[in-house]
Amino acid sequence: MSLTTSASSFISKIEVFRVPPRWLFVRIETADGFVGWGESTLEGHTEAIEGAFADLAQRFLGWDADGIEDIWQTAYRARFYRGGPVLMSALSGLDIALWDIKGKKLGVPVWQLLGGKVRDRVRVYGWIGGDHPSAVREAARERKEQGFTAVKMNATEALAWLDSPELLKGTVERVREVRALGMDVGVDFHGRVHKGMARQLAKLLEGEGVLFIEEPLLPTQPSEFADLGRLVSTPIAAGERLYSRHEFRPYFEGHALDVAQPDVSHCGGISELARIASMAETYDVALAPHCPLGPIALAACIAVGVSKLNYFIQEMSWQMHYNSDDADLFTYLADPSVFAVKDGYITTPSGPGLGIVINEELVRTRAKEHSRAGVEAWRNPIWRGEDGSIREW
Repeated sequence: MSLTTSASSFISKIEVFRVPPRWLFVRIETADGFVGWGESTLEGHTEAIEGAFADLAQRFLGWDADGIEDIWQTAYRARFYRGGPVLMSALSGLDIALWDIKGKKLGVPVWQLLGGKVRDRVRVYGWIGGDHPSAVREAARERKEQGFTAVKMNATEALAWLDSPELLKGTVERVREVRALGMDVGVDFHGRVHKGMARQLAKLLEGEGVLFIEEPLLPTQPSEFADLGRLVSTPIAAGERLYSRHEFRPYFEGHALDVAQPDVSHCGGISELARIASMAETYDVALAPHCPLGPIALAACIAVGVSKLNYFIQEMSWQMHYNSDDADLFTYLADPSVFAVKDGYITTPSGPGLGIVINEELVRTRAKEHSRAGVEAWRNPIWRGEDGSIREW
């Protein structure tokens, strides 16, 4: 049982909702009437998170929702096996919802609980080009009209372990098209590019004014990240597949990153994202949370970004290639204007908790429709090369 106080709010209900396009929302209710929302989206592994939540609900019903750290540490440490994408993603949604409850209970934004804001607005970027990057000039122009000053795109399609250097030239051309519009651009290698090709591509991009290169190698290669960092001056970013501060540690100690990109829905929620951000600052590493996900995750990222000085930009999934017209970033929000983009920035949300209002009726309706229709959970595509071998997606 949890530690308690005279003002405890005891958890009475924990629910999860699988909603399109590929998100998993978490709703926690307390006996005294407070409701918090979290997001535990782990793209491609939805059923595993749902299973983890069956355990979390059993463990934490009746606990004090105010005891965020006690719940976090118990969820993480009280079972012998810990960490990894599934358990940490489930914990993330639980943690985010608890912070939302605490902010609402106290009548303040989450960022006030994290020490207050160090900025009035946060810079954001949108996606262009999709999994198979193309037509980036037109897409970047549209993003500029929407108010963005920065975008991100995939560097390449599938590549062999070593492939023809000719396949890398198109990446440089696409970067130049975007830069010609006066926009900043991050280039996501997506772990698709192995070391021999990654070195070549990073060198080709070095003089093109790229904002950062993301996951130039697989996250299992911290030493090789550091080697690449010594080869080029372009900032190197990664972190969406690192699930706690412990997994960031070898990257920071090895001077392998310039930009940390923890995902609030994967790394342990607001609590762990804030710890990773502070740890990154120690090593003079910037913070740019990964978030190609839903509105709850974005609100959680912004709450941390507002309160951390080393934050510099935020990913935003509005009209991303994984979404659809009827299931996009703003679909489940009662007031989408909270995420309005102007001059490349979003104004700091001022409402209590996460600062957003979720359309609960729509969430419940869409989740039921999804279930009744037998819609399978989202899966990433599986790519194979001309020789039939598996390729990194």
